[in-house]
Amino acid sequence: MISTHLPALQVVIPLLSAPICVILRRGYPSWLLSLFVSWLSFAISVNLLGQVLANGPISYLLGGWAAPWGIEYKVDILSAFVLLLVSGIGAVIMLFAPQSVESEIAKDRISLFYTMYLLTFAGLLGIAITGDAFNLFVFLEISSLSTYVLVSLGTSKRAMTAAFRYLILGTVGATFYVIGVGLMYQMTGTLNIADLAERLPAVAETRTILIALAFLTIGIGLKAGLFPLHIWLPNAYCFAPSVVTSFLAATATKVAVYVLLRVYFTVFGIETIKMMAVEELLLAIGLIAIVLMSTVAIYQNDVKRLLAYSSVAQIGYMVIGISMFTVNGLTATLIHLFNHALMKAALFLALASIYYRIKSVNIQDMAGLGKAMPFSMAAFLIGGFSLIGIPLTVGFVSKWYLIVAALENGWWPVAVLILFSSLLAVIYIWKIVEVTYLKPRKDGAQKISESPLAMLIPIWVLVCANIYFGIDTDLTVSVAEAISQDLIGGKP
Repeated sequence: MISTHLPALQVVIPLLSAPICVILRRGYPSWLLSLFVSWLSFAISVNLLGQVLANGPISYLLGGWAAPWGIEYKVDILSAFVLLLVSGIGAVIMLFAPQSVESEIAKDRISLFYTMYLLTFAGLLGIAITGDAFNLFVFLEISSLSTYVLVSLGTSKRAMTAAFRYLILGTVGATFYVIGVGLMYQMTGTLNIADLAERLPAVAETRTILIALAFLTIGIGLKAGLFPLHIWLPNAYCFAPSVVTSFLAATATKVAVYVLLRVYFTVFGIETIKMMAVEELLLAIGLIAIVLMSTVAIYQNDVKRLLAYSSVAQIGYMVIGISMFTVNGLTATLIHLFNHALMKAALFLALASIYYRIKSVNIQDMAGLGKAMPFSMAAFLIGGFSLIGIPLTVGFVSKWYLIVAALENGWWPVAVLILFSSLLAVIYIWKIVEVTYLKPRKDGAQKISESPLAMLIPIWVLVCANIYFGIDTDLTVSVAEAISQDLIGGKP
């Protein structure tokens, strides 16, 4: 039955579709293929999550070779959750893509864009589904190398510089990760994640394993844009094509956080991680990130860059939840991982809609857009409310669970800082609202009309998701709690 091969098809379909876009060499057919593959992957993800919730984890052995000798694809509730997130965001963004891509990317490079998108898509899905630590590195490189090309396709000449910086730091991160994996292999003789989880405790107190954890943390932190390893992120988001920024902001850093969770709680296990005393470091990094990066965002005039620094702050919230090493803390992290993807995808797509009309994302150039582009700006405003954490949005749910987890842990100063950073978010979102709604368009400025309906529908799908999952939290909270209990319980 084809259903038994869904874990492999989840990766193989986008991976094999990518070179077809090169053969097609035309934008519209390449987009149709990418759209079909994205939605097919989303359907597979929904099916896999349903199977896992009903029957437990799925183990798929490539080529019939038994683990740990062969490569295993392992779909547990955490990986199914991330697969659903990546494929769902990718599917909606592909609905939005064609007009935005045509306006920002040279015609002869559009098929290249869709090729690189599918490779990035396949890499991110592969990271989430593989049960092999080295195979994870392979998928990490597939997604990263194609991402560097996507960033370089931006209209500004600085896009190439941003892509080059991203390439250098991304390569450093990948190198650190593979060194950490190599050290673990040296001590355990296996690369299978479940097998590593069984063998690692016996050698956990050795200096080699401690060094391996340090290499892995830094390598994954670079990929996630974790403060202070985030220096590639603002320029990459700022100068990449708008659709690329939306996709990366919503998926790439979230998948990196998934890898961190997988390494910490599945491979090492909570007892080993606690013994290595990394919680203080993670907490300090998270607290600095949410305050400092939110403050830096206030002083940005380029809205893409503003939201980029905001993303670094939001990764800080997730790291704070991880640092608690409790079920409630991890639940808060996983809820925010899902919710932040929804809010940033909506915000960046709304911004892409604005750029499509005015060819700028500078705050001053957006004066009067509240009237000129009411639907795009309303979507941006609701996304901004979600980022702040206004009730009835997903952002409120995330911060509520994080604050409750902090208070239950006795960390009331942390709860205060979380609230304080939310107030900083009010300031930088208000800057945009003030200009777009309270200032008129400049005299003699070109008349602006709303973006096409084909662009507005995907934006509002994400906006409605921000509201729906902010009101009905049953699915996200129940899945996040199940994942947290699984990880804290130390189950591979």
